[in-house]
Amino acid sequence: MKILVAEDEPMLLKTIELKLKKEGYEVVSTSDGREAAAKIEETDPDLVITDIMMPYVSGLELVSLLRKRVHKRVPVIMLTAMEQEKVVMEAFELGADDYITKPFSLNELAIRVKKLVAQIARNNQA
Repeated sequence: MKILVAEDEPMLLKTIELKLKKEGYEVVSTSDGREAAAKIEETDPDLVITDIMMPYVSGLELVSLLRKRVHKRVPVIMLTAMEQEKVVMEAFELGADDYITKPFSLNELAIRVKKLVAQIARNNQA
């Protein structure tokens, strides 16, 4: 299972990457939205975790690009320091599957990832 993580805060990106690798996932890390968009095309991830506020291309724009360009349905978890309902609603309208408000527990992130991975497995069996 390949997970793309897009986060512009280096320490948080590395921490998420280490946690997900420990959980047994292959992780592709990117530090901005433009790089994330390119990596999505290159690596064909099974799941995307993205910050909303990033340089060049925002997480919201990334979700929109993902939904328009990628042929398979890739689940997306949004990370946000903003608790604005409007932004969260926009993320869901664009096709995000879940969101987590910063700061968050890495264990909570891992549980949410497992939930979406299980959903992917069920959909692939159907």
